Amino acid sequence: MAKISVATALRTLFTVVGLLMLATLLYTLFTDGLPFRKELLTPWMRATLIDFYINVVALGIWVAYKESNLIRSILWIILLVCLGSIATSAYIVVQFLKLSSQESSQDPMYYVLLRHPNKNGTAPQRKHSSVMTLRILFSILGVVMLGTLVYTLVTDGSPFRMELFTPWLIATLVDFYINVVALAVWVAYKESSWISAVFWIILLICFGSITTCFYIAWQLFQISAQDPAYLVLVQHGDSLLRSVNIIIGQKTNIRGFLVRQHSNGVHEPKACKTLMWKLKKVWDNP
Repeated sequence: MAKISVATALRTLFTVVGLLMLATLLYTLFTDGLPFRKELLTPWMRATLIDFYINVVALGIWVAYKESNLIRSILWIILLVCLGSIATSAYIVVQFLKLSSQESSQDPMYYVLLRHPNKNGTAPQRKHSSVMTLRILFSILGVVMLGTLVYTLVTDGSPFRMELFTPWLIATLVDFYINVVALAVWVAYKESSWISAVFWIILLICFGSITTCFYIAWQLFQISAQDPAYLVLVQHGDSLLRSVNIIIGQKTNIRGFLVRQHSNGVHEPKACKTLMWKLKKVWDNP
């Protein structure tokens, strides 16, 4: 029941924040007009938009991975770019609604984060690992945002000035922090310790997409370049078991996999016990 309540709570949370952002957008449109005005693009508004869209890149890559249909994937990414956290919230709610009662009771976050396996039971694979590409991408984006932040501080001063908080900047900040909520939920799920989870969430709130990029790049460096990039989405023990499913389905070199996981510091007893059970089944039924 605890797991079911987690799924329900998260579905409710993202429904509420999505409606909050929709109300904020409509209110700002009615009271302050269209946002496409040159005078609104102050240096800090530009920096906020860059910060916002770097987080959208991270969410967009997840959506592209989740959606097996290219047209549907492109449609959702366009909605993310145009509607921001309204689309983020709607997409997450849809993913929770797709869960079966069994998936909701087992581990709802696991099934929401990962794409459903193919009919043969193996996870979807690409011919070339994207781990190296993503490491480079998020490292560059993090540096770009850090440079933008420093440049804006030097040229325009502190952002904590009342005259900067126009209606559209406030709406953009609400939009930005709803996306941060989505990323924070993922970080809380990923981290095994509440202390480390709270630490990373505070950094997300304070430094935005700089933290997002650094955290994702760091997670990507925790896995081998030969591993599928989606393993960073889940906890180490879950990614271990998912990798075993891939190995069993594709009859890959098991010893090499175990060496890589050991070098990456994966030592969860429960995961290892299940791993040995799966390998025994493969050995008994070649």
